[in-house]
Amino acid sequence: MDTQIKNGTNCEFYFEHDGIPLHMKLDFPVGYAAEEGSKCPLVIVQHGFTGHMEEDHIIGAARALNETGFATLRTELYGHGKSGGDFQDHTLFKWLSEMIAIIDYAGSLEFVSELFLCGHSQGGLAVMLAGAMKRDVIRAIIPMSPAAMIPDDARRGVMLGYAFDPDHIPEVLTLEDGLLLKGNHVRVSQMLFVEPAIDAFQKEVLIIHGDEDECVPYQTAVDAAKRYKNAKLVTIHGDDHCYNNHLDQVIDAIKEYMKQFVS
Repeated sequence: MDTQIKNGTNCEFYFEHDGIPLHMKLDFPVGYAAEEGSKCPLVIVQHGFTGHMEEDHIIGAARALNETGFATLRTELYGHGKSGGDFQDHTLFKWLSEMIAIIDYAGSLEFVSELFLCGHSQGGLAVMLAGAMKRDVIRAIIPMSPAAMIPDDARRGVMLGYAFDPDHIPEVLTLEDGLLLKGNHVRVSQMLFVEPAIDAFQKEVLIIHGDEDECVPYQTAVDAAKRYKNAKLVTIHGDDHCYNNHLDQVIDAIKEYMKQFVS
């Protein structure tokens, strides 16, 4: 179901993984010259829990990267956006399996010189985990408002304000706004550990987080930045989970940090 990629041509397509069509958009760098044999670095840009690729902060991050010399591959994973799968059935195991397949696919594209990962919220956590798993091919990662506390929350019996017995997980959790999520999301999350992933990824990391985040505690980013061997934390003062107040500062931070990777 995935399409033939033409060097230098932006496109929208579906990539199939385990029978699930995953919606994607590829955008080349601004001013990119698609000459024979020309290459450029590519950043896989990942949304978060309940999110999609057309959110302002996802578009903003992608455009910042395009303007700095990077191609971007925005992806929508299982149960999100226009991709296949039922939201309530998604788990981080499914997301990570898809991300590894997407990384392999992106790395096979002839124009790609280096690979990077960028993700928001649960997507930021997925980027931290997938980056460690594929640390031999990923040059750097950008976790934005990373929900790195999800595994620990699942082990103590909390999920987005929903409290439960962590040893007797309900089959279905009714979250805020009546959103349904299968208990398997919790079961999977309980088996994930972020600290070993942080320790394993010793390349460059840019963490961006608002200090008035209402969903993911700002301290989560502080702790992760301290633990990473080579991380920079950019604090967006007075901003929330999706940077609704100062998205321009997020864009500037991405451009400033990522220009070191382009000639």
